[in-house]
Amino acid sequence: LSSNEPGYYKAGEYGIRIENLMYVVKDEEKSGGEFEFYKFENVTYCPIDLNLVDESMLTDEQLEYLNAYHKEVFDKLSPYLKGAQLQWLEEATRSI
Repeated sequence: LSSNEPGYYKAGEYGIRIENLMYVVKDEEKSGGEFEFYKFENVTYCPIDLNLVDESMLTDEQLEYLNAYHKEVFDKLSPYLKGAQLQWLEEATRSI
């Protein structure tokens, strides 16, 4: 078990960190022959607050990661929600 903790820290003032717990698992698709490859698999699923995201600062790869992560969060959590909670999750995990 590992953690992914990207964040912003303003020296001497405050820090903001987004943290997910992750497993390190064998990548069956890429492993083979004499090499084994590994990848991260999320354990926790919580939307990243899009109010904290400046889309203009993201690379295409980072934007794709964020949108794919939010789709995964929605797919995992939405079956357990309804009404206002489901509407909140839809908004919180919208693509940008």
